[in-house]
Amino acid sequence: MTGLLQGRGELGGLMRMARLIERAQEHLRNELSPTLAEHLFVGGFRDGRLTLITDGAAWLTRLRYEQPRLLDCLHQLPEFQAVTGFHLKVRPVRPAKVAPRQVRRLPAQAGDELSSCAADVEDPRLKRALERLAAHAESPSGKDDA
Repeated sequence: MTGLLQGRGELGGLMRMARLIERAQEHLRNELSPTLAEHLFVGGFRDGRLTLITDGAAWLTRLRYEQPRLLDCLHQLPEFQAVTGFHLKVRPVRPAKVAPRQVRRLPAQAGDELSSCAADVEDPRLKRALERLAAHAESPSGKDDA
């Protein structure tokens, strides 16, 4: 595994590229104002152009004005001498929506009914299913047993 991470093997090139992209991102962010820097992400390097991604059109406009300065800054690092320009992209960050948890209650009386039905059933699978359902019933005091 360490051979893969050190540049030997199929993932070596990918790991080197990831480290370069991370270094470019850190270097560019250090050159920008803190408010703009937190919206800048380096997305990749292809055909001599570095892809810069931001999460809003307003930030992209500000990056457009900063391009010449950022390119000069990037050329200070020997590994980025070949960068000729930038591709600028907007990719809005949307937080993942968490589905609201649906809490269902089973009254104690319904649990009792299910238990009595399970006692009268001969089919073992149906009996176990009814017993599992009955186990979800609230306790008679109104609080869950779990």
